[in-house]
Amino acid sequence: MVKVSAMESSAPVAASFAVETVGLTKRYPLTWKRKVLVALDHLDLQVRPGEVFGLLGPNGSGKSTTLKLLLGLIVPSDGEARVFGLPPDSLEARRRVGFLPENPYFYGFLNGDETLRFYGKLCGMNGPKLDQRIEELIDLVGLQNGRERPLRSYSKGMLQRIGLAQALIHDPDLLFLDEPTAGVDPLGSAQIRDLIHRLKKMGKTVVFSSHLLEQVQEVADRVAIFSLGKKVLEGSLESLLTEHQSTQINVPAEMSAEQQQRLRQALGQAGIDDREIRFTRPHLSLEQLYLRTVHAQADPASKNPSRK
Repeated sequence: MVKVSAMESSAPVAASFAVETVGLTKRYPLTWKRKVLVALDHLDLQVRPGEVFGLLGPNGSGKSTTLKLLLGLIVPSDGEARVFGLPPDSLEARRRVGFLPENPYFYGFLNGDETLRFYGKLCGMNGPKLDQRIEELIDLVGLQNGRERPLRSYSKGMLQRIGLAQALIHDPDLLFLDEPTAGVDPLGSAQIRDLIHRLKKMGKTVVFSSHLLEQVQEVADRVAIFSLGKKVLEGSLESLLTEHQSTQINVPAEMSAEQQQRLRQALGQAGIDDREIRFTRPHLSLEQLYLRTVHAQADPASKNPSRK
């Protein structure tokens, strides 16, 4: 692995970032074509402890390669990565990391409890400590009603939640999630996003990849957008999504024509061109409408979801 002087001085005990990369690059030789595939090209990245960070981009853009490098599963061609100031493939770093792959493989004949017990023992846990941890995680991921069912009967959303539980079995500080909501129905996706929110409140750092942009918007503090192996944009969602060329005014109810005219006059007196003023109604996303409808159906006391 090529060392980069900017990171050689990083001390594990004084690491400022949960994840840090400098010039991280991965190339694959295509010998039959006498060419080289650059899967990741000189990535500079910093993720702070306690942050939820999203890696965005289409398939083949470098997201999964980045996660594999940060997990120490593959060796970089150039540059370096650090996890809490440590090499990703070090035992100390791996003890602080949990991982949920895009398509996790579990033994279908085991139930939820048995699966977590299996992974807990792989992590050196046993006895009452493991029993207590299993109870905590089953409650955290909301699988109380599925804990005794074999995993082969689980839905995709349930498999992702038991996958999150196994990634958390040893109480890691950092979680890597590869497409955690891929193939999951809207209700299951919302449950997984709620789990990520809860993990953030627990002080965990979460780095996840996705190409489902609206879902990322619900949970991420900051994002990096990848294309063709390169990071092309990075920042907080607040800074990236704010439209600075206009100002939006929200009122709690529909305005009458008279009220709109009076507001136009007031804005005109403030120097705003009447031709630039638009009165529109807020719109729900289709996912928001779906979730409200499902929750209202489950709770008859809820109001009509279309009028919330």
